Amino acid sequence: MLGEVGRLVGFALVIRVEALGYNQRYAQAQQRTTMIYPLLGRILPADASPAQPRRIVILRPCCIGDVVMATAALTALRERFPSAHISFAAGAWSARAIAGHPALDDILDTGADMPTRKPGSFWQLVRRLRAGRFDLAVSLVRSPVMSLAVWMAGIPLRAGLDSGGRGFGYNLRVRVDPSVPEHEAEIYLRAAGAAAGPRLQAFANLPLDEAALATVQARLRATGIGKSFIVAHPGGGSNPGAQLAAKQYPPAQMAELLDTLVKETDSELILLGGPGDTALVAAVGGHLQTPAQQWAGTLSFAEIGALGAAARLYIGNDSGLTHLAAASGAKTIMLMSITDPRRYAPWTVDSLALHKPESPASAARDILAWLTCNGPILLDTKSQKL
Repeated sequence: MLGEVGRLVGFALVIRVEALGYNQRYAQAQQRTTMIYPLLGRILPADASPAQPRRIVILRPCCIGDVVMATAALTALRERFPSAHISFAAGAWSARAIAGHPALDDILDTGADMPTRKPGSFWQLVRRLRAGRFDLAVSLVRSPVMSLAVWMAGIPLRAGLDSGGRGFGYNLRVRVDPSVPEHEAEIYLRAAGAAAGPRLQAFANLPLDEAALATVQARLRATGIGKSFIVAHPGGGSNPGAQLAAKQYPPAQMAELLDTLVKETDSELILLGGPGDTALVAAVGGHLQTPAQQWAGTLSFAEIGALGAAARLYIGNDSGLTHLAAASGAKTIMLMSITDPRRYAPWTVDSLALHKPESPASAARDILAWLTCNGPILLDTKSQKL
């Protein structure tokens, strides 16, 4: 009884602190936030040791890019625990990206894409985690409310991210310093490694769906695309967690870049988009000098991955679809503006992130040079290119 009361009090405290953090920008609210988490961290024990789990759940409810990057940790855990039952806890919006992944046994529906933001969805998540009878949770979420949910679910071994003390509910806490640039996928691998032993290594990966590939090939034949082609997705920045249109490369500049690449690589062009990208795809098409197919809102995630893998080149902004294409094996260019490539570039072998290119012409030069090189791409701190 006392344990349940303590959990309820903890939940009330964290929700109150989160409300202060979201709704006020005052030093007093920030001070309270930084004080309560370390206090809870001292109250709750953090002395667990790695074990051989039978049932594992990985938690990354949102969003698509983050879920795709988490496939590196998923793959590493499967390699380390080949006989374990592994579930991935995700919301419906993002779960489609990893449905059918061979390292997964099933997907646990979190009931909401952001289940820590409302008490009702929080309790629903706790109940579903309890019902799963997991003995290991690997949380790839920085939210203190997620840390509390995993603790309240009664999962014995709880590995998770601890940024500013927010991981108080985990007993295998992985320190994350926001001031230190570190790739998200590497952070996720460290969280998995806290439970699996030595440091793990893997890339983001989404195996191709043969049925999706056949569908894409049929459509390419039907539309008369018979040679090398480039796929470009001008959208991005829209998901259940945020709306960041500033991530999008301007349509006129995107069109100028694509005109150059199509000409220099002797390729055809497909403009890709989700259901909400029709106007943006049309805007880019209106600036193009090159003929282009416009495929907006017509492909599934598996088909987008297959299309990207078959393309000469996939170009997109910092978006979930660009991460998805890269993890599916596409030769990928990510155009980045407000996000840091050291943290959010595709976690794949065959990709290039361009951070704030000076112009479409300079971006085209960098891309064409990259297409001909065989060595690794390093960070150039002057030009901010990877």
